[in-house]
Amino acid sequence: MTHEMLANPIFNPSWNDEVGNRTIIKWNTTGLFQLNATKYSWAKSMYQVMIWNFWVPEKVSGLGEDAVQFKNALSDDERRAYKWILSFLIFLDSIQTVNLPNFNDYITAPEVNLILSIQAYQEAIHSQSYATILETVVDSKDRDGIYYFWREDKHLLERNTFIGWIYQKFIDNPTDENFFAGIIANFLLESIYFYNGFAFFDTLADQTKMVATDRMINYIRRDELTHVTIFANIIKEIKKEFPSIYNEKIITDMMDVAVDQEIKWSKHILGKNIIGMSHINIENYTKWLANNRLSMLGINPLYPDVISNPYKHLDRLQDNNSEKWNFFESTVTNYSQSSSMNGSWEF
Repeated sequence: MTHEMLANPIFNPSWNDEVGNRTIIKWNTTGLFQLNATKYSWAKSMYQVMIWNFWVPEKVSGLGEDAVQFKNALSDDERRAYKWILSFLIFLDSIQTVNLPNFNDYITAPEVNLILSIQAYQEAIHSQSYATILETVVDSKDRDGIYYFWREDKHLLERNTFIGWIYQKFIDNPTDENFFAGIIANFLLESIYFYNGFAFFDTLADQTKMVATDRMINYIRRDELTHVTIFANIIKEIKKEFPSIYNEKIITDMMDVAVDQEIKWSKHILGKNIIGMSHINIENYTKWLANNRLSMLGINPLYPDVISNPYKHLDRLQDNNSEKWNFFESTVTNYSQSSSMNGSWEF
């Protein structure tokens, strides 16, 4: 049976915010952010991390040097990949900024509402970051072409349309099934779709090319990994509290589609002439990543033959500011505590 979900009322004075009965969705909340009584400890931890990780693009210096390298040090293939990967990343953060509130309207735990709101803000910062990169590094005559590359590239249009369709389906018809598929799509977007693009910028930086761009990407990736953790925890709470909505086959089927799309797109946009990013490495890296993301949800590997990351240089390059994260177990292992909240928000 298909069940329609109801968005949270702005204010519901006839209800209460009792923590003991609270659930991640489908709870009658007053609409008040009562943050001294919370149920989901992982959300408290994520709040502290996300606040401490605050950054702005102006924090990153050196893009002027990247502009010189872009013209003089990159090959034609590298310049092409640089521009078109940015096009896809811009789309991903654009759609997340706009769409996250649509799903947040159905989350009935204020501590989770809070971190999803911060996530939407971070996605907007990422959009500003890509704009800063384009304004500094790329000729002005090329910028519109990068933003709207999907108009001429059928592969990118197909990817963008697929993601947008899943989100729109829930907005148009907010059923349990469509909500769950939308939450999984969020998880896949944050955990799979960004990472071959990120790996490209890391690979350039490993050759001392476009280092400032990669530094910006490091900040963005750090945020995205917190977003992966948020959605992994939301999915696990749904499994625990609403087993009739949880569907592991939907997760694995959607993951398989996401991996196939990511591999095809990455091979298409990177070609065969990017040093260190062969087609076999792209395929194995994407499947290795998928296995690790599924392990966050307690699901067995979808690609059991792929057991290691082929990009050995990523481990050292992705250690941003010495912050160590155990994202594959969905646990923050090192964080800095913000002084923004006290009381029950200390841990």
